[in-house]
Amino acid sequence: MTAAQRSVAVTGMHRGESPQPGASVVASLRRQFPGLRTVGLSYDPLESSLYGQGDDHPDAAYLIPFPGAGAQALLDRLDMIRQSEDIGHIIPCLDSEIDNFLQLEEPLKERGIRCVLPTRRSFEDRHKASLYGFCLRHGIPSPLTLVAHDPLAVERCAAEAGYPVYVKGWLYHAELVHSREGLVAGYDEIVRAWGWPVVVQEVLVGEEYDVAGVGDGEGGIVQSCSIRKLLRTAHGKGFAGIVVSDPAMDALSEKIIRALRWNGPFELEFIKVPGRPHALMEINPRFPAWIDFPSQIGCNLPALLFERLLGHDVKPPPTCKPGQMFVRHSVDLVGDFADFAAMASSGERIFRPLQKPEQLTP
Repeated sequence: MTAAQRSVAVTGMHRGESPQPGASVVASLRRQFPGLRTVGLSYDPLESSLYGQGDDHPDAAYLIPFPGAGAQALLDRLDMIRQSEDIGHIIPCLDSEIDNFLQLEEPLKERGIRCVLPTRRSFEDRHKASLYGFCLRHGIPSPLTLVAHDPLAVERCAAEAGYPVYVKGWLYHAELVHSREGLVAGYDEIVRAWGWPVVVQEVLVGEEYDVAGVGDGEGGIVQSCSIRKLLRTAHGKGFAGIVVSDPAMDALSEKIIRALRWNGPFELEFIKVPGRPHALMEINPRFPAWIDFPSQIGCNLPALLFERLLGHDVKPPPTCKPGQMFVRHSVDLVGDFADFAAMASSGERIFRPLQKPEQLTP
């Protein structure tokens, strides 16, 4: 089976203020598989990449239920989409949806749809609420991280960690809190959006680094790219970065992935305090939003993942050359409101019609 015979579905298609990885994954796949049909699975009809004109927007897009609706709702919607699209592979790109895809791994296999997913245990070990314990067990430097299930516990945890502290949602969102008086404002919005528990984390001051890669499921890293963040958004997203060569961070990354036996894409977030080893801040179970950057300089990690989905023998791409950098910029995407209205009402938008088998690009 070739890439052209079946489509690959990708989630996380927003490239706005807090960009998601899906559009970068689509652009990376097109670099190596120009004839590949891509399907965007979107939670909101205003996800920005649905209105682009470049290689980062999908050939078709369909609305799917928010992750909170549960795995069965997702499967029902995918069955509806399969009546129009021959989906053979899915690349989930958002933390909040991985749990549903893990629950659906077998039903999707029965439908001929392949995903590369971590095991349940490795997924839970890297969770924000579990990560500090994982790091303690494996001797991995990490900031003190405590879990609170109610307002009084937040106050106790913050006092133990010492102000300032980060207050984080169990999936998304982080607020820097400088004093006891700011705690309620710090966690109130997070709890309203994501519920309890919240995570209270010690603040470390230093340079921030990211490592993006693909794990082989047996403790090895197939390939990775390491960057130092040069600019960050208000949400902490990397807005500019530079490739670095850091043997100490590479060794720590290998130790983490070996302990997790991680399968599939990952992002490791580190902070380097002067005079101290890199400290692990978070492990994200998907590609970062900047993943098309290494693809543009010869290290195409989404294409590597797709080769695994196709069952091919994978040859790792070249490593990224230190000193290469990226910086993001914003553009205005112009469209007709009728396109948004159609997407919002029907839950689907087709940019390129599905070709008949005899028309498919080899």
